[in-house]
Amino acid sequence: MVQPLASEIYTAHLHITGGREGHGRSSDGVLDLQLATPGTGKPGTNPEQLFGIGYSACFLSAMHIGALQQKFRLPKEASVNADVTLGKTAAGDYQLKLVLNIDLPGVDEGMKRQLVEYAHRTCPYSRATHGDIEVEDVIIGTEASAA
Repeated sequence: MVQPLASEIYTAHLHITGGREGHGRSSDGVLDLQLATPGTGKPGTNPEQLFGIGYSACFLSAMHIGALQQKFRLPKEASVNADVTLGKTAAGDYQLKLVLNIDLPGVDEGMKRQLVEYAHRTCPYSRATHGDIEVEDVIIGTEASAA
């Protein structure tokens, strides 16, 4: 069940023309991008790259919040590398797959797992895509990955 917003924090206003072979810009002019379909060799970014950056930034921020709630700070070197794959399902539908490579140097293994779980519960990207795309967590320095 979708929970409606009780309050608004920020609304991004974007204008896109031409789809994957087009152009996108934000109303404030900070984002102004040429778009290109992956694999075409044409200049420009693509929706998968933008999704990966947005998801990873939000996810890392959620882990920072979780760490602060535990009364410590993540190291400055904490990072998330995202691998976003565009593919097709057996039924022929387009689908995304996401691998989050999470590096939290100096954080013990148990806390790493706690922070990743917290981020999946609280990050709006994780919550919005939960159950709709395959997401794999690769926690750097941890023997096993959680999916």
